[in-house]
Amino acid sequence: MFLDGCRWDYDSMELGEQYPKILNEPMPIIWLKPIIREELEALSTKLIRYSCPVYKTSERRGTLSTTGHSTNFVLPILLPTSVNPNHWIKRGAALLCQLDD
Repeated sequence: MFLDGCRWDYDSMELGEQYPKILNEPMPIIWLKPIIREELEALSTKLIRYSCPVYKTSERRGTLSTTGHSTNFVLPILLPTSVNPNHWIKRGAALLCQLDD
């Protein structure tokens, strides 16, 4: 997967600003671990997290399926950040499963 609109800061282990002239950066391996909602809510009070959307392609749009969801949207992933999540929303930060060739 690739980050678009941000980068992964390996020193602080959180989202960081993009480097100049670098549009997409590889995201490190992500471990998807199911947890109970109450545990997630307890974690959320301690850390600032950005609900980063994951898309199949960089188009960030698709057709609506019968469930009402876009066929291009995969899932949101909570990523740690030290700034307000609105900062990343304004930057259009997202994870992409593949880049355009």
